[in-house]
Amino acid sequence: MSDLPVIRLRPKSKPQAIRHGFPWVYADEAVLDRRTRGVSPGALAVLEDAERRPLALVTVNPNSKIVARVMDADPEARIDAAWLEARLSRALALRERLHDAPFYRLVHAEADGLPGLVIDRFGDHAVIQPNAAWADGMADAIADALIAVTGVTGVILNGQGRARGLEGLDERMEVLRGAAPERPVPVSMNGAVYMADLMGGQKTGLFYDQRPNHAFAQRLAGGGAVLDVFSHVGGFGLAMLAGGASSALCVDGSAPALELAQQGAQAMGAADKLEIMRADAFYALEALAAEGRRFEVVICDPPAFAPSKPALEAGLRAYERVAKLAAPLVAPGGYLGLCSCSHAADLTAFRKVSARGIGRGGRRGVLIHTGQAGPDHPTLPQLAETGYLKALFFRLD
Repeated sequence: MSDLPVIRLRPKSKPQAIRHGFPWVYADEAVLDRRTRGVSPGALAVLEDAERRPLALVTVNPNSKIVARVMDADPEARIDAAWLEARLSRALALRERLHDAPFYRLVHAEADGLPGLVIDRFGDHAVIQPNAAWADGMADAIADALIAVTGVTGVILNGQGRARGLEGLDERMEVLRGAAPERPVPVSMNGAVYMADLMGGQKTGLFYDQRPNHAFAQRLAGGGAVLDVFSHVGGFGLAMLAGGASSALCVDGSAPALELAQQGAQAMGAADKLEIMRADAFYALEALAAEGRRFEVVICDPPAFAPSKPALEAGLRAYERVAKLAAPLVAPGGYLGLCSCSHAADLTAFRKVSARGIGRGGRRGVLIHTGQAGPDHPTLPQLAETGYLKALFFRLD
């Protein structure tokens, strides 16, 4: 391993965190020698403790606040095709145990031992998001390993989003292997059909993380009317129609996303029960209240209002406002679902502002269920950021 540069923890840093599975080293925790400071983002290095004892094999990005990410606890590991295939095979074994069809989050970054890398599978296609410099540089090797392990025929790279900017990576979108699907891919979940646009949709084209929360919401729908705000391609709305709701109103600011929601409703034979509204969500909530509309179930699943610690206070205020505006739209005895995908807002803080917002909206209620991402989005216990999704379901008086 003498061929690799070395990154060393500062004396006051705690090497036991790395030994116990924490996967990141922040810039202020490490000493980079002259050689390491000059490496290209994504290069490999050996991480040592302050006494120069090897801890792990890491990938280094001198331009990031996360200066090193643990690739392997063995400092002498080789990151090659065999290593990639072994990690992908391990990830695949879990998903095949969980799901009987190849539609799922295949790789959930650090929790699957592939830091900064996200892969969603859509049957014969896979969409990769290389949000760390090493993964971006090895995208072709990852695509080849993915084909070897899973048998997919098409691999798409979606290099967009905030995480790439934090790594100093440019945005890019390209087909790495095979061909992109000519039309949106139908995905069946919980009896509903969703249309995933792999080249033009948000993130990888569909959000698999809400699957178990969709299933819980179905149990609340009964035969009533439901409202799905920030609906994207109809996530909760279509699920509740599949669960027996009499009607669903999906609200989103994206016309293409709502068109995909309509296509999904048509594919599942529920087109006549779906209403769409293209509007700013806050405006829509106020307008529906002014019209006197009421729904058996209201779900609000907004984008990340608090993606980072500096945005936390403003984000929590936004979540509180959502709860305040949504609560009056719930029929007496009905149900309100509030979701957050913000890394910076933990469950306690989100629950507190949600309850306060419901109270400010003139309602009272009890919390009946707390949900999280599905098991194809595993959580690394040492890294709270991998458990980002919170879903709170209230029954309102």
